[in-house]
Amino acid sequence: MNGRDEVVAAPAGPPQPLEWKFSQVFGERTAGEEVQEVDIISAIEFDKSGDHLATGDRGGRVVLFERTDTKDQRGSRRDMERMDYSISRHPEFRYKTEFQSHEPEFDYLKSLEIEEKINKIKWCQTSNGALFLLSTNDKTIKFWKVQEKKVKKVSDMNLDPKAMGNGSIASSSSSSSSRSNLANGVSPDGPYNYLSKDFSFPPGGIPSLRLPLVTSHETSLVARCRRVYAHAHDYHINSISNNSDGETFISADDLRINLWNLEISNQSFNIVDVKPTNMEDLTEVITSAEFHPTHCNTLAYSSSKGSIRLVDLRQSALCDSHAKLFEEQETPGSRSFFTEIIASISDIKFGKDGRYILSRDYMTLKLWDINMDSGPVSTFQVHEYLRPKLCDLYENDSIFDKFECCLSGDGLRVSTGSYSNLFRVFGCVPGSTEATTLEASKNPMRRQVPTPSRPSRSLGNSLTRVVRRGAESTGVDANGNSFDFTTKLLHLAWHPSENSIACAAANSLYMYYA
Repeated sequence: MNGRDEVVAAPAGPPQPLEWKFSQVFGERTAGEEVQEVDIISAIEFDKSGDHLATGDRGGRVVLFERTDTKDQRGSRRDMERMDYSISRHPEFRYKTEFQSHEPEFDYLKSLEIEEKINKIKWCQTSNGALFLLSTNDKTIKFWKVQEKKVKKVSDMNLDPKAMGNGSIASSSSSSSSRSNLANGVSPDGPYNYLSKDFSFPPGGIPSLRLPLVTSHETSLVARCRRVYAHAHDYHINSISNNSDGETFISADDLRINLWNLEISNQSFNIVDVKPTNMEDLTEVITSAEFHPTHCNTLAYSSSKGSIRLVDLRQSALCDSHAKLFEEQETPGSRSFFTEIIASISDIKFGKDGRYILSRDYMTLKLWDINMDSGPVSTFQVHEYLRPKLCDLYENDSIFDKFECCLSGDGLRVSTGSYSNLFRVFGCVPGSTEATTLEASKNPMRRQVPTPSRPSRSLGNSLTRVVRRGAESTGVDANGNSFDFTTKLLHLAWHPSENSIACAAANSLYMYYA
């Protein structure tokens, strides 16, 4: 990361920890209000500019928000400098529109219900003022175009209601209809003769006959489904990712990754297939996949065994062999019943320049340098206090929760969610001890726990590889509140160019800035 390298090289050392402030909330619950299952947010994504934010929910809806505080700052650069706007100005978004992306379906061949829940949303390149995005449920991907259209209405009717009792028009229509006509509407008395016999224009014309006047009253946002990419996955889709070429994207399920062209919905190419000949030999599944942000031939995918594979599409049509494999070696004697379960990677994200990959497994965040496959550069403990509770978490299936992760646009920090609607922000510059715990509420700092001591070095040869312990806790926070495993913050996104985070707590969308 170019910006990151400059900061690391600076003699001033790591940046100071950020002080996070509440920005706004959408869909806030009142105390005791019951949350409907269909309203729970299941996907969050900023577009590349950061001016638009999309959320998807379990009811198959996509809701779009647009930034408003930047629009207030239009004008020349000289005017902007004179007004001296602060860079850390309060970011504000407003509701833009929503649409029903997916409906519940039923697969009659397999006797399976297909949920309408939105698994992932990805923004595509904008064009002619229209917004484009991909959304997917378990089986079907859809390509949406959202555009402002002027609503045109007829402001003046064709007929004057006062002149309807005139009788001249009515009598002419009835008399002409009773006349016998030949084929093609030709009158036996010759063409146009009926005008002179039955109908005469009053002097000055017919006052009741006017051309309708159409006016544009207001604009409305219209979402149209341009393409549907279906019938290409036997298993649940867990990822979609746009390519930097602007023309193609990938979709991944448990065993396969398919490559699509945005313009072609009836065919895709299978580029990764980990399905064994005998399903009894299956040892791992694909959990997440993402294209490199700038190299259109490179993608990475993670597995349930805790490994990340880097694939080069130039090597072969079916990428069975990987270009690089990233995995952390197991510490001898540390293996237990839960080792493989908690090693499963739930999400991976490339850094902005593609040099680093961030991965999230159940207990930790790991930062990988794609030029160093011997192990992660840094490891961040997210909720180490849960390790003694793994049996309970296995019993109630919480151990299979899939937490997402994100990197800041400058590459200096990483973030991910936890239980009790908490999320963590870590500084990932060597020497940084930033490890902030925030709560998805109007007072994000109220559950602050002490910042840990300096990170301990790992046993690896790399000087930059560190293990950050995070804030050690015993299952009770600083205020003595016990942690709630039913409220979990799975989905969050970092603004591409500012220190601003959007995160989902059930049906509520919280936004913070620093």
